[in-house]
Amino acid sequence: MKRPAPFGGSVDRQETYYLLQHLINGQGDQQSSALCGTLLKANHMADSNIQAVNDGNFESEVLAASGSQPVVVDFWAEWCRPCHMLAPTVAEIAHDYAGKIKVTKLNVDEAMNSAGRYNIRGIPTILVFKNGQVVEQIVGAVPKDQITKAIDRHVS
Repeated sequence: MKRPAPFGGSVDRQETYYLLQHLINGQGDQQSSALCGTLLKANHMADSNIQAVNDGNFESEVLAASGSQPVVVDFWAEWCRPCHMLAPTVAEIAHDYAGKIKVTKLNVDEAMNSAGRYNIRGIPTILVFKNGQVVEQIVGAVPKDQITKAIDRHVS
């Protein structure tokens, strides 16, 4: 039986079982590994309210943009399971705060200079920028309410 998935598309019970088995235990057969990879890769940037940033556009898309509204940067990597687990939460936040904040994602493997500049040592890490400065830092796959409390302190 297919049902809507929280990140878009649809997932049946068996797919859900394989995905959870793979994420929780790091185990599973080839089918679960392939399915997990497909679902995670397809949905890590699922929300149209999220913009990818890199070393080349970080200055304009994050630092300069944070002068007019807070900018949230999700530092992540393709190989990072907690990053993929946090991705649907980041997408929800992007949707919930559309027009109030800008939400971006930065792949630390592809933008090492920006990650190094802000001393990103563990991922996922979320930084909130305001007026070109880091005003909040959240490390780890944390609950949505912890992220929204940090954002709410900086949204007018």
